[in-house]
Amino acid sequence: MPPSPKRPPSILSACRGAFLGVALLSGLINVLYLSGSVFMMEVYDRVLPSRSIPTLVGLCVIVAALYLFQGVFEMIRGRILARVGAAVDEDLSQSVFQSQLAAPLRSRVEGDGQQPLRDLDQIRAFLAGGGPSALFDLPWIPLYLVICFAFHPWIGWLALGGAALLVVLTLLTEVMTRSASKAAVSAALVRNGIAEGARRNAEVVHAMGMAKRIGGRWSEANGHYLAHQQRTSDVAGGFGAMSKVLRMLLQSAVLAVGAYLVIDGRATGGIMIASSILTSRALAPVDLAIANWKGFVSARQGWRRLKEQLAKTTAAEESLKLPAPKALLSVEHAGTGAPGSQRFAIQDVAFQLQAGNGLGIVGPSASGKSSLARMIVGVWPTWRGKVRLDGAALEQWNLEELGRSIGYLPQDVELFAGTVTQNITRFDPQPDPQAVVAAAKAAQVHEMILRLPEGYETQVGDAGAALSGGQRQRIALARALYGDPFLVVLDEPNSNLDAEGEQALTAAIQSVRARGGIAIVIAHRPSALASVDLVMVMAEGKVQNFGPKEEILGKVLRPVAGASAAQPVPPAGEPARWAGRRTEAPAPGAGASSATASNPGLKIAPSVGVAS
Repeated sequence: MPPSPKRPPSILSACRGAFLGVALLSGLINVLYLSGSVFMMEVYDRVLPSRSIPTLVGLCVIVAALYLFQGVFEMIRGRILARVGAAVDEDLSQSVFQSQLAAPLRSRVEGDGQQPLRDLDQIRAFLAGGGPSALFDLPWIPLYLVICFAFHPWIGWLALGGAALLVVLTLLTEVMTRSASKAAVSAALVRNGIAEGARRNAEVVHAMGMAKRIGGRWSEANGHYLAHQQRTSDVAGGFGAMSKVLRMLLQSAVLAVGAYLVIDGRATGGIMIASSILTSRALAPVDLAIANWKGFVSARQGWRRLKEQLAKTTAAEESLKLPAPKALLSVEHAGTGAPGSQRFAIQDVAFQLQAGNGLGIVGPSASGKSSLARMIVGVWPTWRGKVRLDGAALEQWNLEELGRSIGYLPQDVELFAGTVTQNITRFDPQPDPQAVVAAAKAAQVHEMILRLPEGYETQVGDAGAALSGGQRQRIALARALYGDPFLVVLDEPNSNLDAEGEQALTAAIQSVRARGGIAIVIAHRPSALASVDLVMVMAEGKVQNFGPKEEILGKVLRPVAGASAAQPVPPAGEPARWAGRRTEAPAPGAGASSATASNPGLKIAPSVGVAS
């Protein structure tokens, strides 16, 4: 079971000790920053008037030791912050990844769906960079200002005025970069979504000459992104340059005021030099904060997005481990729809299947067949009603435990980069070799796998690119059969299969039923229904008919030219007379011959949506 999502505040609380250590080190570092000012003041006020070489040597040794300690403390502070960033990433990465996987099942995802991981990278990079150091140095500015006032009130007020101006520049930077930074992120999502879609459909783009047009769309989206990004950089860079100029001007002004005070006899030359250096040091954290403001804003916005993302992910609670289902699937007047949609794709679906049953679902395109499959396996949650296995609703099961009892072959077959074995075993870290071969043989793909360059250890490539469509579909069928799951749901499993592949599919469905499992097959071609004993007809998201295969197909089949007349097709609005009817499981292998198998001239009527 994936770990329960962690909330960012709890992660920061766990790092509280590290932040306290960074704060302590920052205090020591800022005290040690006074070393240069004090050294300059002592050289001008003591060494030069006395011409004492031993005093100069002693001061040099002391200041060298202080600088050494300062360097060590800064190194330790940097390492602590880098490890805090790594700890945050380590603690949140799995939760963010699981939340990212669950996001498409809850709502529509913009872009390529990788924004949560980018946000986490941005947070880690900011924590490991110079931004936090500047923020920890900011509270020590009053210390420098107090010392400046101690030198002379004029110097103190001048330094205070400069600090106030830099704070105003910091606030302006925050206000003027906030909206541009958000817009840049939104534009990046659009740009990345176009690029990812083009990559996934590279063959279509190339074959149909769409490269320039898709490239034009990407360039337009990229232009919007660059415009917002440039505005953010311009604002942050402009204020950063202004703050740097202001700090240099202020340093010179302090030096000029100090020189006036020296001429007037109210300060020494050491105070003049020391106050100039001290003022520059006092304003350095503000200057550094402005320079890192862009990264700070990006990290803060990413932090907020991650909190919202993790808050939407329901933490799966540990529950009592239920025994593997082995008897019954029941759908109780259930309905659901696409994530992010307010419209039901299917509704009021009710039926039961017992161990050994095989159900074929037919109907026109957009009748809700695939939506029903997604609801049955728990990909889409039920908005109304329940889906139960042996009496327990799907949400009562531990996801990993339930996954072992379900085999699912989606309409759009996707394999993962890895070996054939890893794909069949669902990336089980300790696969059972016998179960792997058994699943491959059940899908009658064992011999085909052995003919691959490296057999079961052949790399299939990204999304199975190294295999043909039929090979991908048959390996995905073996994945669905791995471990002998109780419920096997196949969505148009023969769309890419040849005659040999369809025979293998028929045998696989028979084997599921023979061992006491339940097989559900969604089909547009009647040949896929050869091994089922029950048929459901769907239209407009509702069940139109449900019952024994021969009886239902007798209503929905019509002859082609030259064939004998068939029973009339019931209207699409006819009530679901068979909804909820339970049919005893036939003997294993029963139903392998059907009306379509015995009479190849039969086709399912278009009015109920199954075409040959």
